[in-house]
Amino acid sequence: MKLIVEKDYDGISKKAADILVSEVNNNSNITLGLATGSTPIGTYKEIVQRYKAKEVDFSNVKSFNLDEYVGLEGTNPNSYRYFMNENLFDHINIDKANTYVPDGKAKDLNSYTKEYDKLIEEMGGIDIQILGIGTNGHIAFNEPARELSVGTSVVHLTENTIMDNARFFKSLEEVPKTAITMGIGSILKAKKILLLASGENKREIIKKLLENDTLTTDLPASFLALHPDVTIIVDEAAYKG
Repeated sequence: MKLIVEKDYDGISKKAADILVSEVNNNSNITLGLATGSTPIGTYKEIVQRYKAKEVDFSNVKSFNLDEYVGLEGTNPNSYRYFMNENLFDHINIDKANTYVPDGKAKDLNSYTKEYDKLIEEMGGIDIQILGIGTNGHIAFNEPARELSVGTSVVHLTENTIMDNARFFKSLEEVPKTAITMGIGSILKAKKILLLASGENKREIIKKLLENDTLTTDLPASFLALHPDVTIIVDEAAYKG
């Protein structure tokens, strides 16, 4: 794994945007793997600015998101479809028909999750995947557990993650308890992976990830060690504290 340490959150956002814009400019038909949460917001803002400056064209780009809450319509302000539209898709020239976010209202979730993985494969796979990391080491919604899902599946969120995500909702009770998430195996199929982490609250888990030398389901992010092309971008607060 390659480690890049930037001074602050703005530095992370600019560096990640540099990499993503470069990837799109090198391959106009690229398929991006996108993430939500607070960490990538700055990266998306940077990308929008560069699009407005005519530095990048998204007209032929496709994207797949990692996850979505079960039960939320895409028009719900707390859904990840809404988040992506608000923070990125509405501000660039990507065709929304080519942007895929798991459908939290799918009727047959078991069948739907299998179809999601199949669709990614049919599109030629993900070229570069953006990831965040939870304070408990989860990536996407792959939580520490006795077993981890290989493919996209429906998962129950841990108390830790529900608490972490409560800041986006009016109350703790409103936070969904289940989600659709790409599995560890689905994530590892991406050709390149970019993991972003910022702030002192991520310092402990980043230290644990970098010092870890075993694959364990107690630390889902540890499985990134199996991938040949992972870049971790952190700020000084997350790396040094």
